[in-house]
Amino acid sequence: MAEEKITSLIRVRMSAKDAHYGGELVDGAHMVHLFGDVATELLIKLDGDEGLFCAYDNVEFLAPTYAGDYIEAYGEITKIGNTSRQMKFEARKVVVSRKDINDSAADFLEEPIVVCRATGTCVTPKEMKRK
Repeated sequence: MAEEKITSLIRVRMSAKDAHYGGELVDGAHMVHLFGDVATELLIKLDGDEGLFCAYDNVEFLAPTYAGDYIEAYGEITKIGNTSRQMKFEARKVVVSRKDINDSAADFLEEPIVVCRATGTCVTPKEMKRK
């Protein structure tokens, strides 16, 4: 029997407060922040502790994100070491704001747009693991 994947998924709306650049563009670092939250949940599921994020091996920014967009941040543990946990992440735009129609218009995307991908490593010290 195959091992069950440990995954996490959060969905958040980018607000005007998240926009950092002209045209209500959201800073790409905001996706990295979301990945940190996803990693924390993954470590809690696996170890019963928030653990520590050590490093990103790779981060790719693939499409812009704007205020009003809904982002789905997904992560999964890909390898479990003694204390290290390798993970992969993907942020997808699932709803886009349609200010060209009116201030409150939005479209749910039939096919999400991948805006960011990353891989990284977290550690849960042995003495902190509860599971």
